[in-house]
Amino acid sequence: MSTNNFRVILKGTLAPGADPAQTTAALAKLFKTDPQKAAALLQGESRVIRKDLSREMAEKFKKKILATGALCDVELMGLSGALSEPAPSVPKPKEPAPATSNSSPANRFSIEQFISRTAQQDRGQGTFELENERMLEINLENELWIKTGAMISYTGEIRFEREGVLEKGLSKFLKKAVSGEGARLTKAIGQGSMYLADQGKKIILLELMDEAIFVNGNDILALETSIDWDINIMKKVTAVMAGGLFNVRLDGRGIIAITSHYDPLTLRVTPDKPVVTDPNATIAWSGSLQPELKTDISLKTLLGRGSGESIQMKFQGDGFVVVQPFEEITFQKQ
Repeated sequence: MSTNNFRVILKGTLAPGADPAQTTAALAKLFKTDPQKAAALLQGESRVIRKDLSREMAEKFKKKILATGALCDVELMGLSGALSEPAPSVPKPKEPAPATSNSSPANRFSIEQFISRTAQQDRGQGTFELENERMLEINLENELWIKTGAMISYTGEIRFEREGVLEKGLSKFLKKAVSGEGARLTKAIGQGSMYLADQGKKIILLELMDEAIFVNGNDILALETSIDWDINIMKKVTAVMAGGLFNVRLDGRGIIAITSHYDPLTLRVTPDKPVVTDPNATIAWSGSLQPELKTDISLKTLLGRGSGESIQMKFQGDGFVVVQPFEEITFQKQ
């Protein structure tokens, strides 16, 4: 028995509080049509927008429509009630055609198929949207901070201003001058869509709710301007040898994007179970923790015959620490 027996019904009305102009524009973008045809879908008449879908696909499409501000529902096909079929003037969003054993290579590997598979998707998730696990879309409305050099493309009217000498105060400027810290930031200002990436690293989105987190400066990709940040200088001078002397403390309310080589691992830290990590593999840790630097430097180390694990970070207390399966030099190119 086929499970593709659900349909999506556009109610023809706005959600409470929705702006008609914005909803019309969003529907036009979703259906790839002009605003006049999109406006015709909001005249109070219910109509079938998609049919012969699985329940999962129908719910996904419903979510996209609701994000525009229009009301819609999912129904089992065969229910009573006269409904208009899709208007022929409103094209359906294209989906990649499933490959079959009879498909010719010319069809499966055509430019049209490539464009369909890799096309940018509007998910209606807000300012931060993951296009995929290694590429971040920023729907910019005003301004935010991004890692210098991370922008790969944008549309709209956006300009970029490198962090000012005294943007965050004299003390932070002096810390950056001393440290050469990897968190070199650029302010993106304007309106449009901007796409960020960093050497193909995986991107992690975190929403801080009056919380604090420490992040390796080289692993910061973007943050909202509502987030406060400060460079943290670890006291032990030997940390320079591991690139672990400097990190960034982020706190406040807002979203941050950080990066990891491959899949990260989060380790729980408890008072009776400290965690020791390699500084070059450590991405982030909770704001409640203040790691100590452990050293095991001997004559063999100085002669280049050490174990390769001469400096570690030891976390004690109550919190978490995030590591990646990769050791990188944390200083960013100037």
